[in-house]
Amino acid sequence: MPPHQAIRIAEERGLDLVEVAGNANPPVCRIMDYGKYKFMEAKREHAARAKQKNIVVKEVKFRPKTDDHDFDFKVKHILRFLEEEDKVKVVVMFRGREVVHRDIGYRIIEEVIQRVGDKAIVEKPAGIDGRDMHAILAPRIIEAPKPPKKPKPAKPETNETEVPH
Repeated sequence: MPPHQAIRIAEERGLDLVEVAGNANPPVCRIMDYGKYKFMEAKREHAARAKQKNIVVKEVKFRPKTDDHDFDFKVKHILRFLEEEDKVKVVVMFRGREVVHRDIGYRIIEEVIQRVGDKAIVEKPAGIDGRDMHAILAPRIIEAPKPPKKPKPAKPETNETEVPH
C-alpha cells in the first residue's frame, strides 16, 4: 500500500509505522508501537549478554633468570587461572642482550606446559613477538561423567514347559 495510506492507518490506531527491511524492494514496513518494540529488543539483547561467557586472558610473565621458587609460584597461579576457566598467556620477557638466548625462553615455556599439561591445552605454541616470547594456554574442559543408566526391571521369565491347571 502507499506510504501515506499506511501512515494514516497507524495514526488512527495510535501506533507507529516502522520500516523493518529497507533494503527489500519494495521496502517492508510494519504498524507497531515503536517504544514497546525498542524495549523488547533491549530486553532480548540483555538476556543474550547474560548467557554469554566472557573469555578472560590472564598474563603471567617470566624472565630468563627467573628463580626456581618464583617459577613454582607462578605455575601455581597459572593452575589457579586454568581452574577458574580463564586462558593464560605465558610471556618470557627479554631485556638487552638476553634476546640472543631464545632457547632459554623456549625451555621456560616448555617447562610450564609440561607442569600444567593435564589441566591445559596449548592454544598457541611459543612464538617471538618483538622482545617477548609468548604462548597461550586454554583450560582443558573435562566433561562431568554422565550418571549410569538405571537397568530396566527384568520381565518375569516364564517356563514354556509348564502348563497352568
